[in-house]
Amino acid sequence: MNNTMKKSVKKCNFLLFCLIALVKTGCVKPIDNIITVIGTGYVGLVTGAGFASLGNQVICVDINTEKIKMLQKKQIPFFEPGLQELVHTVATTGHLSFTDNVGDAITKANILVIAVGTPSRADGHADLSALFKVLDTIICNMNNYKIIVVKSTVPITTNKKIEQYMLEKGIDHSLFAIVSNPEFLREGSAVYDFLNPDRVVIGTNNQAAAQCIADIYKPLKNGTVPLIITDTTSAELIKYASNAFLATKISFINEIANLCDHVDADIVTVAKGMGLDVRINPYFLNPGPGFGGSCFPKDSLELCATALAYNVPLDIVQGSLVVNNNQQELAVKKVKELMGPDLKGKTVCILGLSFKANTDDIRYSPAIKTIELLQKELVTIQAYDPVASSHMSVLFPDVTYAASIDDAVCNADVIIILTEWDVFKKIDWQKVRSQVRQPYLIDMRNIVDPVICMDTGFVYQGIGRGSYKNNNYVYNARPSCN
Repeated sequence: MNNTMKKSVKKCNFLLFCLIALVKTGCVKPIDNIITVIGTGYVGLVTGAGFASLGNQVICVDINTEKIKMLQKKQIPFFEPGLQELVHTVATTGHLSFTDNVGDAITKANILVIAVGTPSRADGHADLSALFKVLDTIICNMNNYKIIVVKSTVPITTNKKIEQYMLEKGIDHSLFAIVSNPEFLREGSAVYDFLNPDRVVIGTNNQAAAQCIADIYKPLKNGTVPLIITDTTSAELIKYASNAFLATKISFINEIANLCDHVDADIVTVAKGMGLDVRINPYFLNPGPGFGGSCFPKDSLELCATALAYNVPLDIVQGSLVVNNNQQELAVKKVKELMGPDLKGKTVCILGLSFKANTDDIRYSPAIKTIELLQKELVTIQAYDPVASSHMSVLFPDVTYAASIDDAVCNADVIIILTEWDVFKKIDWQKVRSQVRQPYLIDMRNIVDPVICMDTGFVYQGIGRGSYKNNNYVYNARPSCN
């Protein structure tokens, strides 16, 4: 594990390893619930391990047999700081197990947590086919009363439709309760977010089921986690509205940063001045190459599609998507501003392929659009990412994926930083200056000190850093962004 990964793990170490110690010593009081989590992706695996760390008996199930074999060996199929350690501990103590026998896992549990993917369809709506396949399997294996918890992000009114679907299939209302329990996990800090939530949202029309799910979360933060108990539709909308708002905030600061480039203002200073206002706060005020990942793009698209179906267009949310699409083209535009319109034959180094630091997820990553545009310019691309290169190589096998930063920058005509990995913040630019063919740097995350970089002979361009020379004292005090 490299230094970047170690730092990421340390973010959640205190709370995580306190819980691990309690589990190991038996101080976590056993709970009568048996929870089956269906789906072992980011959400399902973190949720299952998290519930197990709180003393529950948890079965994680997936139809992907190879993935289950990995998990049974305590191997994690994706990178998420702290998850390997947590899974290893709760699996070793017997609180967490894995199986590909879905029917058996359903019959053993009194609480079923659905955490399967709901990707976007071409029309913007979420694809619920996997979710309804799970429901059919649950219906075929109903042997007693079960609380069905929907963790998957589903369109507004879906939980009502699930309840109706169960009734239409002949399952008596007395045998089940539906609970919407949306997740708010950030990739790269999902374990920390599960163990230290800002709030827990529980949507249901069944008071007993609501209390049961609330009790499962009660050990977190000594029982002080704010609980929002509401109807299923409001719970669904809380999830979508939260992600759409954060996506909009990112697009907003990106637009302001682009304006800063043209009026000779410094976005770092502007963002700091804005973020000190408690009504605004500093989070999500760092400009970049556009948002990506499995949540913001997909959820914004779904929310807009749903609203349009009710003839309530969401112009602001739709606008944030338009801005984001344009922002993902900005890196190549900046390269052409520095080097001219003809890039044919140039060598471009890309640092960072995942959509954000501390994850190997490349879904909707700005690097995808950047690579697509660069390939049209007939350039040679050398890329490096601490953990995401293997995933990107599936999409772009003709890109050269370097094993180190040194290999990636070698003989490059321009360097583009797309992901804010800590290791990129520590680059020795004096050393890199001797390795590149031409000293051009496009910093799409504003993580490099432009003065230090330019002192080594680089031509630097960030986002919205027009007057950074007059505001350099602000740089080291910039607000952090989650």
